[in-house]
Amino acid sequence: MPRTTAAPPGPAAGPPGPHPGPGCPAVPIGRDTEDRLLRGLLADLRRGRPAVVAVQGPPGIGRSTLLDHAAALAEEAGVRVAAAAASPAETCLHHGIAAQLHAQLLPGTAAPDLPPGPARPGGVRARPPADLCGPFLAAARSHPLLLVVDDTQWADPPSLRLLQALARRQAGVPLMLLTSRNSAARPDPHDRIEPCPLADGRSVARYALDLPPLSTAAVRRVLDAAWPDGIDAAFHQEAARCLDGNPALLRSVVARFTRHGWTPRTGHLDHLAESTAEAVRERTVRTLPLLPAELLGVLRAIAVAGPDCTPGLIDALAAGPGTPGTARALTLLSGTGLLADGPRPALRSGAAARAVLADLDTGQREDLHARAAAWAHRAALPDRAVARMLLGAGRIGAPWAVAALRRRAAEHRAAGRHARAARLLERALREPVPQALRVRLLTELGTATLPASPEAASRHLYRALDPPAGADPSAPADPGTVRARLRAAELLVARGDVLTPAARIARAAADAEPGTAEHSALRALHWMAEHGRPDPEEGCGPPLPDAWPARPQQAAEAAVAAWRTAQRGLDITRARALARAALAPEARTHVPPAVRTAAAYALVLSGDTEEARGALDGILVCAGRRDARPVAGAALLVTCLAELWGGRDAAASEALDRCEEVMPGRLWHPLMAPGPLALRALLDLRRGDADAAARILETRLPPAAEGGLAWAYLLYARGRVRLAAGEPDGALADLLECGRRLLARQAVNPALLPWRSAAARTRDPEDPLAVRLLAEERRRALLWGSPVALATALAPRPGGAGAPGAAARARGRAAGWQYRQALVALGTAPFSGHLTVDTLLDDDRSAAGPVPDPGAPEGGAAGGPAGAGHPAPDADLGARPERPRPAPAHGGPQSPRRGAAPAPGAAAALLTDAESRVAALAAGGLPNRAIAGELAVTPRTVEQHLTKAYRKLGIRGRPQLAAALERTATEEPI
Repeated sequence: MPRTTAAPPGPAAGPPGPHPGPGCPAVPIGRDTEDRLLRGLLADLRRGRPAVVAVQGPPGIGRSTLLDHAAALAEEAGVRVAAAAASPAETCLHHGIAAQLHAQLLPGTAAPDLPPGPARPGGVRARPPADLCGPFLAAARSHPLLLVVDDTQWADPPSLRLLQALARRQAGVPLMLLTSRNSAARPDPHDRIEPCPLADGRSVARYALDLPPLSTAAVRRVLDAAWPDGIDAAFHQEAARCLDGNPALLRSVVARFTRHGWTPRTGHLDHLAESTAEAVRERTVRTLPLLPAELLGVLRAIAVAGPDCTPGLIDALAAGPGTPGTARALTLLSGTGLLADGPRPALRSGAAARAVLADLDTGQREDLHARAAAWAHRAALPDRAVARMLLGAGRIGAPWAVAALRRRAAEHRAAGRHARAARLLERALREPVPQALRVRLLTELGTATLPASPEAASRHLYRALDPPAGADPSAPADPGTVRARLRAAELLVARGDVLTPAARIARAAADAEPGTAEHSALRALHWMAEHGRPDPEEGCGPPLPDAWPARPQQAAEAAVAAWRTAQRGLDITRARALARAALAPEARTHVPPAVRTAAAYALVLSGDTEEARGALDGILVCAGRRDARPVAGAALLVTCLAELWGGRDAAASEALDRCEEVMPGRLWHPLMAPGPLALRALLDLRRGDADAAARILETRLPPAAEGGLAWAYLLYARGRVRLAAGEPDGALADLLECGRRLLARQAVNPALLPWRSAAARTRDPEDPLAVRLLAEERRRALLWGSPVALATALAPRPGGAGAPGAAARARGRAAGWQYRQALVALGTAPFSGHLTVDTLLDDDRSAAGPVPDPGAPEGGAAGGPAGAGHPAPDADLGARPERPRPAPAHGGPQSPRRGAAPAPGAAAALLTDAESRVAALAAGGLPNRAIAGELAVTPRTVEQHLTKAYRKLGIRGRPQLAAALERTATEEPI
């Protein structure tokens, strides 16, 4: 649309006036072209040429400001001015505009016959408009006259007829009519103010000024005038974009910023958006009363449809007897300034849309949204359009509504917009849906709510497990409902929320048909929830099947049985068989991923780390596809532990980092929250950074974090940190409390957490408590039989906290009988993982056991948390991290390397087997009481054997024992 149009063309206006000097009216910013035109017209007016100028534009564009500027220019040029402004309150006051103009033109004189209302039958008739023109024409003939009338859309009809009559009589009279009209109001051809058709453009100049938005440069000038200290470039660009170059909006925003003391800086862009939205809303409220009812209905249809509005939707929602065609209505509304530019009809902001619908009651708004959603569904519009319209609609009662909302919610969840997804799912729950679909909706709502509010997510999942109100408790649930409840139970257990939902999961299992896969899975989740409850009584573990079932639908129970068997350290062969049955390809469709994670964890405890990592990768893929964050987090924790077992500290740290991305600490249930912290602290210990580990353990935990199984892992990590910091008493208290909590759950396997050996390091090597703890851990390791556990628990260990350097003294000494027994177990065990006999006998390892990591705390333990449903083990790995050795090609142990060549010595042949065993253990640094505990003899017997060995080797005591055995050694580990 051209900014300035003239019809018909005539002689050009006089030359523009000079640039205003000091004392002249300031040109409105961005209106330089209009200023030059008005100056020229006023100069021509002084020379006797009349003009008619109509200014129009949307609200706030600056029409009144331009009229005031023209009046000031006229007074400066010596032209008389009479101004009037119409208002909605005076639209019914006849001759109101005429009275204002007459009072300014002839102050103190009586007005002509201007009756206050229309003529009544039998009454005195009002004078015609032609007779009322006399005083104005006479005044213009005596001196050039400018009549200014603002907002003629509200002018009363008699005054409008007067202005039209004056325009037709302007020829030859130095009179200029300057009017303005709000383009939001519906134009009427009969309201036009035009000169006489017989007068050409040479006699009367005619102009129609459509005021455009301010340019970017003009907006910058306004902002610079408000803030002389300067503004940020980003603030200027955003202001120019969102304010649409509207001077009124710009003034409103500047006033609000000034009132609140905000500055035009990038940090206040959010305040700019808020201020703009409020200004747009106020402008919309002022504009709506100008619109006729039919156009207001079209505007409401556009507000409901939003960015997906189409002409067909407008026709469906706003059709009525007085409604103009859609194209005509949009043309009329385009002058209001409410519609945004673009191919589709749309309001400029959400605040404007809300203002358009504000005068409707709740029922009317919901009905309008429902009609729009139904039309959009029939027209096959995208789900985003249908779902957005459904948000404001009342109850639809149609299946397509719930389906559209679920599909759109899934798109939001995939894109990480969880709050929007939650809003759509909450709307879907208002629809009448079957029970199975209701449970699925609640589960999806819990998943979408988890990142923002974990507690609200748990409440939604609780509702999913509860039976519907008024349902018969004795009636079995349908299979679809049972499957939906299974998903909710899995998310709760994987997150560590086991205290409240345990009874609900048991009830859901009771509702399932016995023998089905869902029944088996719910039973498995119930066992896991019961096992993770805080501080269970000794021996109160839930019953588990005695043998893993052969049918795939029972594989879920086999997974939990494998997990519990591994924790108890009873039968490694059975634990492996149970775990592999649960992780078999044919069982994947029957076993929930959370339960499969427990089976993978059992394989980690048995040393089958490669197999466990393969299963965990599949679980992560499945959890990602189902948007099951807690399941993915639990699987990543077990992955971290599997990498620790394999000696890959960097991979373990990467898995823990991924876990913290998927499940930050605040998303875990309080019972599970200590677990990831314990893992992070133990990884820092492995790197030798005890200070970082201590800082991690100082993290404030939520209430009720103590008491769960994960708390035992935090106690173990804290004990290890205190041991590294030289606080043996505090470390012993933490480690013994860790053991108490594990024993209460019948978790006695040292592969889970080697708390006994760690506690033994806090005491003197000859202390009876340390002796008993070490002996019990070695016995349990032999009973379990895992290669890694054997290599870790049975290797001779350095002395206690008060014996620094004992590990270095153990290098190169003869192997004891228990170490040889461990190697036999390793050689006969099925190969799995990274440890073999050959790797244990590496050049960098002593013949008596693995060499501790010099950068890690003594013993080099690594641990991890256990969730309510997925306890994570910890291993005291003595192997150096990041030094994997290639496995033998045939999968079994290789021939051991020989040590140093034995030196000749006749005394060695005189040692008996018992004396050799005692001498080897003594050379390894064990005290007499510890040797007695190892060999199940009395300390007196140990002393006798050592005395005889000293005499036969020709030495005076224990300090020369190691060197004497090196000179005469003939036995090697086999």
